[in-house]
This record gives sequence, C-alpha cells and structure tokens, in this order.
Amino acid sequence: MNLYLWVDLLILVFPLALSFDRKVRYVRSWPAAAASALLVGLPYAAWDSFMAARGAWAFSDRFAGAGRLLFLPLGEYLFFLVVPFACLFVSEVVRAYLPEKTVRPLRLPWIVIAAACGLAAVACGPRLYTATVLLATGIFLLLAAVLAPGMLASRRFWLSMLACYLPFLLANGLLTGLPVVTYDPGTILGPRAFSIPMEDFLYSFSMIGMNFLAFRILVPRLPGPRLPGPRRTGNPPAAPSDRSHDERQEQGARENKHEE
Repeated sequence: MNLYLWVDLLILVFPLALSFDRKVRYVRSWPAAAASALLVGLPYAAWDSFMAARGAWAFSDRFAGAGRLLFLPLGEYLFFLVVPFACLFVSEVVRAYLPEKTVRPLRLPWIVIAAACGLAAVACGPRLYTATVLLATGIFLLLAAVLAPGMLASRRFWLSMLACYLPFLLANGLLTGLPVVTYDPGTILGPRAFSIPMEDFLYSFSMIGMNFLAFRILVPRLPGPRLPGPRRTGNPPAAPSDRSHDERQEQGARENKHEE
C-alpha cells in the first residue's frame, strides 16, 4: 500500500472541499495557489532530490512504493503541491475570519536573523540537512524582509504559520514515525519532537513561508483571486453622493425629454 499517497490525498481533501466557503472563497485563489506551489516546489524538489541522492534521507518501499523519479517517490512530488495548497487555504481562512494587527515593518532585524542563519549553516557544514535547512530559512527571511516586510509584521502571517504546524505534526509525525522516510544520523543534529527531526520544523517554515510570499506577490497578477488584506469586491463603487448626483441628473434629463 502506498501510504504516502493516501497522506497526500488526506491533506488535500479538506481544503479542496471547503474552498467554496462563501466568506473564504478560496476557489478564486486556486490559480495563484497553484502557481505559488509550482514556483516554490521546483527548487525544493530539486533540493530534495539532491539530498536523497546524497543519502541524507531515504523512503520506504513498503509505505512510499518502489518507484522513484530522480530518487524521489511520487508521494514526495505531490507533497510539494498539496501541502502549499492546504497551507494557503489555512492562510485565507485566517485572513477571512480574524482581524489584522500589525507592528511597524522592520527590515534590518530580519536581515540580521537571515545572516545569522547563513553563519549557522556554515558552522553546521558537515551536517548536510541542518546546514541546508538553515540556509533555506535565511533565504526566505531575507526575501521576505526585502520584498514584503509587512508580511513578517502581520499577525495573520504568524497565526497562519502556527495553524499550519498542527496538521504538520500529525502528517510528519506519521511519515517519520512508521517510518515512511528515514534520515542519515550524520546529516542532522539529532534532537527530535516525538519522531520529527528538529530540521523538519525549519524545512516546513521556509517552504510554507516561501509559498506565502509567492502567493502574496502573485495574487494581484493573476485573474480571479483576491488581494491579501481587505476584501476585494471588484471595481471600487462610486461615492454615494456622486452616485446620487448622477442619478438626479439622469432623472432630470428624462423629465425634460418627456416634457418636450
């Protein structure tokens, strides 16, 4: 049985079924969600393939199937599509139902943290997974600080990220607990939460964060989806006074024509 595929489908089914909620209307954001997942998923899949080729992790034939494409099973490729789709759905639910609260956007502190992640990656060089996941986290924080500092200052962003970690604990706990995926002890530091290596938390943070960032950038550029923040309902309506004035002019013109 290919358990990995079933886990992917389970992750997908709830956001897919609830995409038509009248307040969230996630279905309108499907184009941006798909584009974000592909844009971010391609480099992450390449990273994943490289790590698997180096033996940093391996997949169980029993639970992930025996087939491999560039060292990865089908379920791993689907992972890069269904997880962002589900996490972006969570983000849209948070946006729709919870009020926003931001602090002053600051770039410098996040750039400093990104640089610290880069230095830590160098220090962890022999631990290949630890080093690369620290580097990925630093790259995300740097891009977010430069391109969308307001996102890192948003309460909705952090609540969305926190909410995404709840299904992450269930799904990743299952994948690492059976295990569907195993790790070379020489590539990680060793500490785990239950069966989940510490590095997986940073991996998820960077990948989900990259998808949030890509989604934020792509939404205004693709047809259909709503902009993050205040609800968009199309072209802004005319001010009431202007609309009333126009209606009065049209009514007067019709009356004058009738009198003629």
